[in-house]
Amino acid sequence: MQISGYEFPDDLYYDKLHGWAKVEGNIIIQGLTEFGQAIAQEIVFVEAPRTGRDVKQGETFMSMESGKWVGRIAAMASGKVTEVNEELEWEPTLVNESPYEEGWLVKIEMTDPAELEHLMKADSPELKAFIEEQVEQYKDILG
Repeated sequence: MQISGYEFPDDLYYDKLHGWAKVEGNIIIQGLTEFGQAIAQEIVFVEAPRTGRDVKQGETFMSMESGKWVGRIAAMASGKVTEVNEELEWEPTLVNESPYEEGWLVKIEMTDPAELEHLMKADSPELKAFIEEQVEQYKDILG
């Protein structure tokens, strides 16, 4: 689905920190949306958590940096980090180049799949309104 010219794949969940989550069984794969990377601009560093770390939905557990921005990344589900995208250590721009594929951040084994109800889907009016508001807020950065 397109919202304000940005792609939001229908099969993913979204939060208000520009994160996306893909559910595969009891694992979520988490990343930064196409819109999120557009406002962050070129990512130059990703600080990944260690595997095995316990995380809580909505709490910061990693960060990334662009030339003018440091972003705190919150977990989209509570659970345990089972895998981190090691490629981002050497090629952080994968977040910009392939936000929904090669630029994924972490995989988390969920402890409570019901938490997904706190997230938005691509076709939700809430996500559409939020992104339209953000496009207006960041129009100077987005050009």
